[in-house]
Amino acid sequence: MPSSEKLALEAGLVALKQENYYAAITQLVPLANILDQSNTCLQAQVGLVMAYAHTGETDQAISWCHNLIESENLQVQEWARRALDYLIKRQKRQQSKQWSNYARLTQQQARISQTIESKTARDQENWSNSQANNINSTTNNYWRHARRAKVWQPLRKYNFISSRLLALATVTALFFVLVAMVQSVMIIINQVLDRLPYASPIPFLYKNPSLLILIGLLLLLGLLSWILDWILAEFYQQKSLSKDELYKYSRETVRVIQRTCQIRHWQVPELKILPTKVPIMFTYGNLPRTARIVVSQGLLEQLNSDEIATIYALALGQIRRWDFWVMSLAFVVTIPIYKIYQQTSIWGNNSQNNLVSFLATVLANFSYCIWCLITGTTFLNSRFRIYACDRYAAEITGNPNGLIRALLKISMGITKDIQAQQKTSWEIELFNILAPVDVQQSLCLGTVIEHLRWESFLMWESSNPYRQWFTINKSHPLIGDRLQRLCKIAYHWHLEPELYFVTPELLSVKPQSFLLQIAPWLGIPSGLVLAGLFWFSWQTAYNTQLFNLKWIYDDWSFIIGFLLIGFSVGTLMRINSFFPAINQGNIQNDQQALKLLIDPSILPINSVSVQLVGKLIGRSGIANSLSQDLILQTNIGLVKLHHIPWLSLSTNPQKWIGRQITVTGWLRRGATPWVDIQTLETQTGNIINSPHPIWSTVLAVVAQAWGAYIMLTAQSITG
Repeated sequence: MPSSEKLALEAGLVALKQENYYAAITQLVPLANILDQSNTCLQAQVGLVMAYAHTGETDQAISWCHNLIESENLQVQEWARRALDYLIKRQKRQQSKQWSNYARLTQQQARISQTIESKTARDQENWSNSQANNINSTTNNYWRHARRAKVWQPLRKYNFISSRLLALATVTALFFVLVAMVQSVMIIINQVLDRLPYASPIPFLYKNPSLLILIGLLLLLGLLSWILDWILAEFYQQKSLSKDELYKYSRETVRVIQRTCQIRHWQVPELKILPTKVPIMFTYGNLPRTARIVVSQGLLEQLNSDEIATIYALALGQIRRWDFWVMSLAFVVTIPIYKIYQQTSIWGNNSQNNLVSFLATVLANFSYCIWCLITGTTFLNSRFRIYACDRYAAEITGNPNGLIRALLKISMGITKDIQAQQKTSWEIELFNILAPVDVQQSLCLGTVIEHLRWESFLMWESSNPYRQWFTINKSHPLIGDRLQRLCKIAYHWHLEPELYFVTPELLSVKPQSFLLQIAPWLGIPSGLVLAGLFWFSWQTAYNTQLFNLKWIYDDWSFIIGFLLIGFSVGTLMRINSFFPAINQGNIQNDQQALKLLIDPSILPINSVSVQLVGKLIGRSGIANSLSQDLILQTNIGLVKLHHIPWLSLSTNPQKWIGRQITVTGWLRRGATPWVDIQTLETQTGNIINSPHPIWSTVLAVVAQAWGAYIMLTAQSITG
C-alpha cells in the first residue's frame, strides 16, 4: 500500500475513533472509491458505514453496505449483512417519525402556498425560478448548511500599510510595462520606415513617451467610473439594479450595504447587473463615492439569500481596501486590447482570404500576449486583496459558512457555463482579474464533486507546503487555502464549519522534488553566482598580473551568458523526471487519476501517465491558435490541456473541437490540474503529437548555445 494511502486510512480511522465523523468521511471516501478489493478499500468502506450511520445519513451507509456484501471476504460480508439489517430497521423508525409529523408539515405548506399566491405574477415567477435553482444546487450536491454566527467578536484589525504599498507597486509596474511596450512599437515603426524607399523615420517617435502615458493614465483614473459605465453598457448590456429588485432576491444584502455604508460614511455604491447566466461579481471606480458593484443575473439566481449577501460584502471589502481603483485602471486598459483579440479572431475565422486570415492570426495572438502581460502586473495585488476581502466579508455578515458555499457555487456555475457553451466565454476570461473565483481553478473543482468530496479535492490546496509557489502566475489565491481560512474564522466564533479540512500529520513532501521542479529557475541565480565567481577570479588574476582581461570591465554581457547557461542546465536536469516515459504498463485511466488529485504530498513533477477519453471543447479557429482554451470533458470532470504545436501546422487541435478524442500525456496537480499532452487521437485514428520533451530540449540547447555565443563573442582580450 502506498504511504499516502496508509496515512489517509490511519487518519480516517483515528478521526472515527475520536467521533470526528465528518473528518473521517473526508479521509475515507477517496480510499473507498478505489476499484479493487484490497484491505485498504474494505477498511475504508467499513469506516464509512459507521461514520455515515453516526451522522444520520442512513441512505449513504446502506449504499456502502450493499458494496461490502458483494465483497469476496466472508467476514466482511457477514458484518455488512448485520449492519444492513440494523440500518434498515433504523430507517423505518425514522420514516415513521416523519409520517407522524406529516399533518403539521402539510398545514405549514398550505400557509406558504397561500402566501405565494397572494404575490403578483412577476414576483411568483422570480420566486419559482430562484427556488428551482436553489433546489437543484442543494439536491445534486452535498451541503451541510452550517449555521452562521448570531453574536461574534470582531477579528484582528488588518494592516492597510502593506496593501497601500502593494497597490503603488502595481501601478508602477503597469506604468513601466506600458512605457516599454509603446517604446518598442515606436522603435520598430521607425526602423521599418528607415528601410523603406521614399520614406523616412518620424522624429516624434524617437521621443520618450513616459509623460504622455502618465497623463493618459491620470485621465483614465479620473474618468474611470464613467468610462467603464459606457463600455459595459455598450458592449455587455450592463444595466442599473434597483434596491427593490435586489430586495426580492436577498433582503439581507440591502441591509448589509446600508449598514456598512452608514458606518463608513460612504455614499451607497451604484448597483449594476449583467444579463448573463454565469455567476460574476466585480467592483470598479476610483473612489468609494463613485464605486459600482456589478453582479450577473446568474449569480442572483444560483445563490441563496444569505450567500448573495456575503458576495456583496466581498465587494464592499474591495471598496474598503482603496485598491479597487488599481484593478479598475488595469481593467480599463486591457479591455480594448482584449477586444482587438476577440474581433480579429472573429474576422479572421469568417474570411476566405488566406492572407487576411494569416494577418488576423498574427494580430490576435500578439494582442492576446499583450493582454496577458498587462493583466500579469496585477496578480500579486489581486491575490492579497482577495484574502483580505474574504476576511472582511465574513466579519460584517458573521457568515463565513455562507461565503464558502457562495464561492463553491460560483465555481460550479462557471463550469456549467463552459459545458453549456462548449468553450470559455469571452466575458468570463475578460472579467477574470476582477472576479471572486478564478476560471482556471474552477474547471476541475466545479465538476469533480460528483466523484469526490470538497475536502478531499481541496486537501492539496490547503496542506501542501509548497502550494503557494504555484500561484505566482495566477490572479487568485488557491480556493482551498481561502476556504480553510474561512473555516478557521468559523472555529474562532465557535461555529461548525461548512467544510472539515484535515491536515495530514505526516505529509511526506520531499524538498528534493520541489528543487527539481524549479530547477530551470534555480539555474538563473546559480548562473549569476557563477558570473560573480568568474569576475572575482579574473579580478584576482589581474591584480596578480597573470592576465589582463580588460573586456570584463568594459562589457558586462558575459553575465547574461551565465544566466542563460544556468537556465539551460536546470532545464536539462529536469526533463527526464518531468516527462517520464509513457508505455502501456504505466498508463492510468480516469478513475485511477482521481487518486492523484487527492494526494496532498505531490507536486507537478510527480506526474501520472494517463490516457483519458472525452470530448474536446474550447474556442475554435484563430481565437485558440495558441491552444489557450483546450479543455477535455471527461467522466471525472473538466481537465485543462497543455499543447505545444509541432513544426507542421497542417493539423491542430482546434479542428477537433466538439469531437470525442483520446488524450495520452502527463496529468499534473498544481493550482490548476492539467495534462501535458503527448498525443491526441480521434476515433478514426488521426493523431496529433505534442512534443513537450523535445521542445524543452530545444529550449535548453538554444539557451546554452546563446549563452556560449555571448561568452565567446565578448570583447577581445587585451594585454
